[in-house]
Amino acid sequence: MKIETEFKEAILAMPEKEKDKLLLRLIRKDLVLMNQLYFQLLETRSVEAFRTELEEKFQRMVANAKNRFYSSDIYLQEVKEMSGMINELVSTTKDKYSEPYLNLKMLILSLSNFKDELSRETPNRAYAFNIYLIARSFKILTQIKAMHEDLQYDFKEDVETLGELMSTYPNIMKLCIFNGLDVNWLINFDIPDDIAAIQKDLRARGFLR
Repeated sequence: MKIETEFKEAILAMPEKEKDKLLLRLIRKDLVLMNQLYFQLLETRSVEAFRTELEEKFQRMVANAKNRFYSSDIYLQEVKEMSGMINELVSTTKDKYSEPYLNLKMLILSLSNFKDELSRETPNRAYAFNIYLIARSFKILTQIKAMHEDLQYDFKEDVETLGELMSTYPNIMKLCIFNGLDVNWLINFDIPDDIAAIQKDLRARGFLR
């Protein structure tokens, strides 16, 4: 709902004590807002520290999943849980850099730790995980391309590593080709200028899902 100017002015004109009470009531009902304010006002750890802690947690989660791996579609639930943690960190810190950075780490960990398990699966059994991987790779590339050129090169090594890993899985490569993801964009760190438009067009035509 759009807040009208008159309404904004009325809120600003409220007595300070009333505004404080209202703010505290709103915070209790909005976990995202609560986390954002806590991070801005009280958190002593840096965004980089949060990022490192989450990356280390992913390593532990993948190691645990390795010991009880059953199938890629079940492991995908673990990946989605990690993705949710990334979303929470980004919404709390408003740090756009963390999203592609942590997603790259998550996908690299997944592909490098489950080589044998994923290679044994049939294309149908592995489809849900593989299409998630491809769609997430597209998203990572579009996010990196939207950044300042100097920042883009921070991701070069990880993007190339992800591309090399993907190229070792025949099922993933076939699905990449079918869904319009050129793995050479990753391997050579050569992201098309119109990557966002390519992704949008593919989704409009029913791919990446």
